[in-house]
Amino acid sequence: MSERRVTGQEKWFLFLLWIGMFILPIIYAATDWLDFARYQLPAWAGWTGGALIAGAVIVFWRAHADLGLNWSPTLEIREKHELITRGIYGVIRHPMYASQWLWSAAQALLLQNWIAGLASLAVFIPFYFLRVKAEEQLMLEQFGDQYRSYMEKVGAVFPKL
Repeated sequence: MSERRVTGQEKWFLFLLWIGMFILPIIYAATDWLDFARYQLPAWAGWTGGALIAGAVIVFWRAHADLGLNWSPTLEIREKHELITRGIYGVIRHPMYASQWLWSAAQALLLQNWIAGLASLAVFIPFYFLRVKAEEQLMLEQFGDQYRSYMEKVGAVFPKL
């Protein structure tokens, strides 16, 4: 038995994230349509952005690999769903969102355009706060005290010190 919680709002945010992360950057790189919105950062910003995007890809890959068959782009509990607390999930509870934070920050540093550079952040910030709240609730309903204990030990997107 699978339980899936997909709202119209979530679909809308995922669509806007796709535009902000991929479509607008491609338009910016391939055309001059967004040239009016350029900004200039120091050279170190590009290097920092490159490091952040590499980190984002590594964190996303590791999270996806650790989740295995439990992965879903939507809020979903699958049959035989298990709480993953190993690998990167032993360090942070939401590594895929952490990778999105890294990606969005990198995009702003690399693209240096008020529209294409900041689009991912502009959409991801409200998406994150709405989605994580719903996801944590779903996990608490499914795993109860086991997830509560996990929340106490492991940070959401940054490791607990």
